[in-house]
Amino acid sequence: MKFKFPLILILLVALLQVSVVNAQKDKPLTRVLFIVDASGSMLESWDGSKRYSIAKSLLIELLDSLSLVAEEQNIQFALRMFGHQYPVPPGDCTDSKLEVGFSKNNQNAIIDKLNSITPKGTTPIAYSLLQCANDFPDCEDCRNIVVLITDGIERCHGDPCAISLSLQKQGIVLKPYIIGIDLRSSHANTMECIGNYFDAKNEKQFRQALETVVADVTNLTAVQINLLDTYGNPTETNVAMSFHDNQSGNIRYTYMHTMGQNSQPDTVHLDVLSVYDLKVHTVPPVYLDTLIVEANKLNVFNVPTPQGSLKINIPGNNPDYSNIKCIISKPALPGTIFVIDSNKEQSLITGLYNLELLTIPRLYFDAVEIKQDVDRLINIAEPGKAIINFRTAAYGSLCLEKGDALLNQYDFVPNQTNYTLYLQPGYYRIIYRDKNKKKTMHSLDYKFRVKSGETYIINL
Repeated sequence: MKFKFPLILILLVALLQVSVVNAQKDKPLTRVLFIVDASGSMLESWDGSKRYSIAKSLLIELLDSLSLVAEEQNIQFALRMFGHQYPVPPGDCTDSKLEVGFSKNNQNAIIDKLNSITPKGTTPIAYSLLQCANDFPDCEDCRNIVVLITDGIERCHGDPCAISLSLQKQGIVLKPYIIGIDLRSSHANTMECIGNYFDAKNEKQFRQALETVVADVTNLTAVQINLLDTYGNPTETNVAMSFHDNQSGNIRYTYMHTMGQNSQPDTVHLDVLSVYDLKVHTVPPVYLDTLIVEANKLNVFNVPTPQGSLKINIPGNNPDYSNIKCIISKPALPGTIFVIDSNKEQSLITGLYNLELLTIPRLYFDAVEIKQDVDRLINIAEPGKAIINFRTAAYGSLCLEKGDALLNQYDFVPNQTNYTLYLQPGYYRIIYRDKNKKKTMHSLDYKFRVKSGETYIINL
């Protein structure tokens, strides 16, 4: 059993490596579906035996070894086979069947099934991949992995590459593994688009391919994200990060970026089963796509995220002032980037921003520049407080006087008679009419002035 010893070492290292990481996060369920070629060509001689015999023996050894740690690693297995039910000729392009479904401790059932099969049929790879979508029961937080073992190419006019890509984009499976047994070079090239392809020309290379798959499935690899300031130094930190699968967009990991005790970015641990798209949740967010992480090394990625800060400063000690919001947008670009509270410091990526403060009246500041490590302060006047009480239900509007112009700031509705409004200093009018009055001539007009920090009680 020369295969088992190095495999057990791989698994023990994996257990030690992820033990600290998973002390804080439970391991997701990992489901590995083996799709095994049992077409007639698998009976051909290979490296001193028959292809199916070698593949079966090594897969059995793999399952035997994995049974030692499957529960600790939270791994389940299933077996789908193709080309084993109908002989060639004539062959059947739907000759594919889930022989053993996912469950705990089912390795012996898979081994028994592998031992009972005699290869005989054709090679419906595309159909098998299409059907495997139904082999994975619904699960919100599972890693679904396909390991395809075959000695041939698609024989039923399907497109396994397109189906594999569709499965990945739908988030049904992560990027599959394909172990090709003694494939011609031209055939091997057609397999690479399906997933991670391993070309096994002999038994030794087949063993190595299985070891790599096991390492990828069970190991986490270290990743360091450097958030760079304007000067290219990794000094930015304390922002959320999310790692998404490059094909499906599904969220794989979330972390809060942290600076370690040595003033270097702390490492996070990801599995190598996905190509990742990184979103750094700065304001606005910054993206780095197509992160390919490698096992057994520190993967370092640099993301430019230079930041300064913005604060809307309203004098006075009234806690209600923090409820006055500020809408942040980019010049010449549609849409809102972020909304912040007043009297709260907010980090922003360096650049120019337009600000809209939801005061009464609204205040606008265009092309406000945020610079690296500079605290940009926007000072506005302290509002006055207007307590407005209608004696009876009324329709009305609060207008700001701007010379001869009146600018509507707030509408009063009949189902509410008491209002508390914070108003910027200025001259105002309340134009209103009792709800039950049916003539325009019954309209009334109340003028008042607001000063900073003052409270006004207005009874109408």
